[in-house]
Amino acid sequence: MEGRAKPKGSSRSMPWAAVLFRGPVEPVVFLANFAVVLQGPLTTQYLWHRFSTELGYNGTRHRGNCGNQSADPVMQEVETLTSHWTLYMNLGGFLVGLFWSTLLGAWSDRVGRRPLLVLSSLGLLVQVVVYIFVVQLQLHVGFFVLGRALCALLGDFNGLLAASFASVADVSSKHSRTFRMALLEACIGVAGTLASLLGGHWLRAQGYANPFWLALALLIVLTLYAAFCFGETVKEPKSTRLFTLRHHRSIFRLYAVPAPEKSRKHLALYSLAIFVVVTVHFGAQDIMTLYELSTPLCWDSKLVGYGSAAQHIPYLTSLVGLKLLQYCLADTWVAEIGLFFNILAMVVFAFATTTPLMFTGALFSAVACVNSLAMLVASSVFNSLYPATLNFMKGFPFLLGAGLLFIPAILIGVLEKAIPHPEFQQFPQSS
Repeated sequence: MEGRAKPKGSSRSMPWAAVLFRGPVEPVVFLANFAVVLQGPLTTQYLWHRFSTELGYNGTRHRGNCGNQSADPVMQEVETLTSHWTLYMNLGGFLVGLFWSTLLGAWSDRVGRRPLLVLSSLGLLVQVVVYIFVVQLQLHVGFFVLGRALCALLGDFNGLLAASFASVADVSSKHSRTFRMALLEACIGVAGTLASLLGGHWLRAQGYANPFWLALALLIVLTLYAAFCFGETVKEPKSTRLFTLRHHRSIFRLYAVPAPEKSRKHLALYSLAIFVVVTVHFGAQDIMTLYELSTPLCWDSKLVGYGSAAQHIPYLTSLVGLKLLQYCLADTWVAEIGLFFNILAMVVFAFATTTPLMFTGALFSAVACVNSLAMLVASSVFNSLYPATLNFMKGFPFLLGAGLLFIPAILIGVLEKAIPHPEFQQFPQSS
């Protein structure tokens, strides 16, 4: 039996290329996140620079009056345009990925993880090529939207992450799965921190083009690794149709069809809690660089890089904090603690007028122990709200995020009280 099982897992997993060696999935996540994070703040700063140049705005930091709170209509126009085009980019990626990502995820369960990893890597590769053309040739910023849409068509970074975590679940045991998942989270954190620091310094020294070229080189390596070196984790891949509504129907049945082993009410409430958390996270992330560039902070690219690096610290600190807290608290209360520190961070960001205060907010986020539809709502709400509130309170979106995070905090607390935990009732009381 063993002699027959091994060829099935190796020869059928990738009939169109020879696997050089069975490499792990961690390099895929590291390289992909490094390239993605390297581009994120750079793209926002590039939009800011383009619109500033077109509108004749030269900033306030060079005039020594960055702390001046008086409204500058030209600066507000730059902020509004940058925020709106960030929304258009994310909206373009969402509209394509909403239908497509569900198909690709379920498709990879049958055909294997490698095809989705390769497709997603190619999508990220196409996106950075489009971005390079925009930066090098000064094309219209609308081409950024095209790049995002093409990337989403091939799976995007979310598809790559889904395939990566699924591949770990395929081969890990119940005992080792938590560690392997934590290792992937660590790859995301380390890659994001290094990319943020490098991007900030490099942009200040040599401009926008070279960091995008590095992202292109990394994504080429990533695509080749995924195609020829990654060891397929689905034991017996099978050919299956990609264009079918069966995958979407299965999601609908998950919430609509009653089953004895699940509570639809609890599933819906937990989904709502996750939805709100992800919405606030990605929404705040969208406008963070813009908030840092404008008055009263007026950060340069180096400080923006430091700020982005600080935002990736939770991927590392949460590994230690989560393990320690789980020894004395249930997972529900660990989540509540994480939400509490996230609320503190949002409140600090809302009123931050100095650099030390901004990094204090990032510290609160680091203490916390804690994707298409939520990302759309995040971009729509926060990028629309930011320019609309510039006149009376620039930090209002962060204050709104702090308020919204009370919703999952309350929901999780209610669910903790509503759901019995028989595992904690098995110990006899001492006489």
